[in-house]
Amino acid sequence: MQTNPEKHQATFRVTLLSVAVNCVLGVAKIFVGWIVGSAALVADGVHSFSDLVTDGFVLAASHYGHQGPDHDHHYGHGRIETLATLFLGSVLIFVAGAIAWSSVERLFSTAEIPPPGLWAILLTALALLAKEWLFHITRRVARRIGSKMLEANAWHHRSDVLSTGVVMVALIGSQFGAAWIDTVAAVIVGLLVGKVGWDLLWESGRELVDTALPVATQEEMRRMAMSVPGVHGIHDLRTRQSAGRTMLDLHVVVPPRISVSEGHEIGNEVSRRLRNGFPALTDLTFHIDPEDDAGEGDPSRFPGLPLRPEVETALARRWASLAVWSEIREMELHYLEDRVTVVICLDEACPRESQAVARELEMRADDIDWLSHVEVRRLSGTPYLPTTA
Repeated sequence: MQTNPEKHQATFRVTLLSVAVNCVLGVAKIFVGWIVGSAALVADGVHSFSDLVTDGFVLAASHYGHQGPDHDHHYGHGRIETLATLFLGSVLIFVAGAIAWSSVERLFSTAEIPPPGLWAILLTALALLAKEWLFHITRRVARRIGSKMLEANAWHHRSDVLSTGVVMVALIGSQFGAAWIDTVAAVIVGLLVGKVGWDLLWESGRELVDTALPVATQEEMRRMAMSVPGVHGIHDLRTRQSAGRTMLDLHVVVPPRISVSEGHEIGNEVSRRLRNGFPALTDLTFHIDPEDDAGEGDPSRFPGLPLRPEVETALARRWASLAVWSEIREMELHYLEDRVTVVICLDEACPRESQAVARELEMRADDIDWLSHVEVRRLSGTPYLPTTA
C-alpha cells in the first residue's frame, strides 16, 4: 500500500502540536479549577484531556497508514484502530456520566461555591483563543495535504471553542454571584464529552458492520467509472470503510467481443480515475463483465458452461470428418447469454465460402444445447487500419 511521506509528516507534526496544547490546557484548567472551586473549569479540563483521544486516533491512523499489510493482515491493521476507538469511546461516556452526576450532586448540596476569580476567567479566555488558533492551523494543513481526517480533527477543535465559551459564561456568572451557572455549565461540558464518546462509538461501530459510503458519493463514483471509454455499464458497486480508508468493489461491463487484455486495461483506467478522484480509496477490486448480469446472482452458484477443453472435444467428435477441419487456424469462444458462440478462423486463401462453412458446422453440431451459433472469419496478413486514421 503506497503512502505519502510528506502527508504523513505534516499530519504527525500538527497533531503533536495539538497534543501539546491540549496537555497544557488540561493541566492548567484542572489545577486552577480545583484551586478556585470551579466544577465547570475542572470539567472543561477533563474535556481538554479527552481531546487527546482524537489526537491519538489521528496519530494512530497516520502510523498504521505508513505500514503496509503483512502476511497475517492482508488488508492492513485498520481494524485495530477501530477496536481501540470502541473502547476509548466507552471510557469517555463513563467519564461524562461521572462529571454530570457529581455536578448535579453539587447543585443540590448546601456547600458554598466561591467566585472563581479573575485568573480563572483569564485562563478560560486564553484556552478559547488557543483552541481557535489550533482550528485554523489544523484546517490549513488539512486542506494543503488533502486530508479529510485532519480536517475533521480541526472541526473538533472548533467544537472545543464552543464548550470553552460555555464555561466562560459560567465563570463570569459565578463571579457575580450566580454560582448555580457554574454547576449547570459543568453538566453541559460533561454532555459534550459524552457526545465525543458517542460519536466515536457510532463511527467505529459503522465501520465494523461495513457501512457503505453515502449514496451521493457512490453515484459520483459510478459516474466517474462510466466516463471511461469502453465502459458500457457499472453494477454491483459496493463500498466500505476502515480507519479512514475506503474499499470499493465493482463490476465493469465492456463490449463482449474485445480481447481479455483490452477489457482488463479498461478496468485499470476505471481504477486510476477513481483513485485520483477519491484519495481515501486505497483498495479497489474490479470484475470485467462482457454483458450486464446485474441482479442475476452469483454465477458460481449455478451450473456453468463448458470450458475450452470440453468444447473442443465435443466439436472435434462432430467436425473431425469434415474437410474444413484441417483448415481451421484459430477458434474463439464467446460466452454470451448463457450459451457459447464459436468463431472459426480460416486462412484467407481458403476457397470455401464462409456462410456455407458456418451452416455445415452448425448442422453437424445442432444436438449441442450450449452452442449458440458458429461464425467463420478469415485470417489476413493485411495490417489493421483504424477507421479514424
